[in-house]
Amino acid sequence: MLRTIHRIVHGQETFDGAGVKLRRVFGFSADNAFDPFLLLDDFGADRPEDYLAGFPWHPHRGIETVTWMLEGRVAHGDSLGNEGVIGPGEMQWMSAGSGIIHQEMPERGEGRLRGLQLWVNLPAAHKMSPPRYRGISPDEVPRVPLPGGGSVLVLAGTYGGVTGPVRDVVASPRYLDVILPAGGAFTWDDLTGLTVFAYVIEGAVGFAPDHAGPVRRGSAALFSDGDALQALAGNDGARMVLVAGAPLREPVAWRGPIVMNTQQELDLAFREFHAGTFVK
Repeated sequence: MLRTIHRIVHGQETFDGAGVKLRRVFGFSADNAFDPFLLLDDFGADRPEDYLAGFPWHPHRGIETVTWMLEGRVAHGDSLGNEGVIGPGEMQWMSAGSGIIHQEMPERGEGRLRGLQLWVNLPAAHKMSPPRYRGISPDEVPRVPLPGGGSVLVLAGTYGGVTGPVRDVVASPRYLDVILPAGGAFTWDDLTGLTVFAYVIEGAVGFAPDHAGPVRRGSAALFSDGDALQALAGNDGARMVLVAGAPLREPVAWRGPIVMNTQQELDLAFREFHAGTFVK
């Protein structure tokens, strides 16, 4: 059974961190419809003054953050001692677990800064697990050519018999970056029981069975249940990320950068942060 569009969400322009311009595609949803995914930001701008303030030191607990850079460079550092720069075609996958404090500071460049950050919820049994960090370089990301033109970058999970570099993540998500020519088609199967959404980075995409939409740049489609998904790019071609994962179906207590299961756990996290005992 082909998946149909259940909901289209249009990203809202806003600022976050110390003043970074971004499009919040979804986040802080009362119905937790994207479970296990919590938030998706499309961040960046053409003008350095709209992003250079960055995301100074801040805590995370109970989630995993996934940063996929499209253009520009972001320097990062954390309380584990990890530091470096994420450039175009690179990914940072960080499991905050029991607690981590980090910063992400865009670097000034001549071109545009643009990246995506996805928050993935951790199940209750793993929220207090040791933090972990993984940086992915461009040469680690496999590219699968599509028969009618275009290609698929496999970031996590498996597509076309090829497995992406991000593994051993609790939610076992699948994450694809799909580039299609004008009128190009794409099919993704073996999706039964998963939460699946698409975010259009460029162009417009219609989705079967009737190629409903189209879903345009800056918007996301959340799909109904089904076995497979079919997409067709518009006349100008398209680029989109497709993300899938098994829903946790657990209660969510969420305040800013910390996501737990109960209000008591949330209150404890902030008390520990202010007392200096947050990082375990």
